[in-house]
Amino acid sequence: MRRGDRWLMHDPLVTRRLLEAPEPLVVDLGYGASPVTTLEMAGRLRTVRPDLRVVGLEIDPERVVPGRDGVTFARGGFELAGLRPNLVRAFNVLRQYPESAVPPAWSTILAGLAPNGLLLDGTCDELGRRCAWVLLDRNGPLSLTLAWDPFTVDQPSDIAERLPKALIHRNIPGEPIHALLTAADRAWSHAAPLAPYGPRVRWRHAADMLREQGFPLRPQRRRLRDNQLTIPWRAVAPLPD
Repeated sequence: MRRGDRWLMHDPLVTRRLLEAPEPLVVDLGYGASPVTTLEMAGRLRTVRPDLRVVGLEIDPERVVPGRDGVTFARGGFELAGLRPNLVRAFNVLRQYPESAVPPAWSTILAGLAPNGLLLDGTCDELGRRCAWVLLDRNGPLSLTLAWDPFTVDQPSDIAERLPKALIHRNIPGEPIHALLTAADRAWSHAAPLAPYGPRVRWRHAADMLREQGFPLRPQRRRLRDNQLTIPWRAVAPLPD
């Protein structure tokens, strides 16, 4: 989740929306058995907007804890407890649902956002070394991001097991997400001569190769700690059934 938090701190659209909001509110939906990640998110996003209000929501009332460090916790689900947040982070929430449940869940959350609000629907492994997330606004998905620890992942397609629920069953030949991951592995392999300089240097070269092949990857910011890939949703959206 920390990888997602760092991305939120530097994404131009997210930061602009938070800075423009009169009284910014962020909801962490489904924080789980411990609120630690919610508190960490609040600390990071307050570097963007110090007066940010953060609420953690859990559907299980036994997981609702007393507020601390300026963060409030309450019971709530996709309806967002009636709040109108400017940003919702939902990590490892929809992965437990069937793929058919994703569109209505997205619709419910997006309908509850403040004007110009955003949703981050993400998934990560237990140690947070492999992450993927979709950024959405009220009109639907905007982008897909894959982020991974460069020292513990052998090739880009290893992230496939952590794709968001909307894509995880679409990683098959003929689908755009499969084409992207296959091309990313191929570029990673071609960049192998740069391995002695470290996996970050190698990935930057591989990402440049993908751009040359026509994949509209967003340029990476400088001194990035992770290997990362952000691409417009239109480039990876599932084909119609």
